[in-house]
Amino acid sequence: MRIETISYLKQNAANLELEEPMVITQSGKPVYRIESEHQAQRKDEAIALLRLMNLAERDIRSGNTMTPEEAKEALKSVDKKG
Repeated sequence: MRIETISYLKQNAANLELEEPMVITQSGKPVYRIESEHQAQRKDEAIALLRLMNLAERDIRSGNTMTPEEAKEALKSVDKKG
């Protein structure tokens, strides 16, 4: 991860290469983290996937599951209603 100052950011904002996230410091302390839109989207997708996995694990622990046959029947009944 690159570390740069706020002055550097101001001078180079239009031409930043963000192959990896960049930490911006002020008085030697980190104050901002800048990343590309692509990196932010990938991180958001990873977080969403982890949330789905957590919900699935909770359902499994609580016994809120279906057999494949039950799932197929449930999908068929939804399809008939729609």
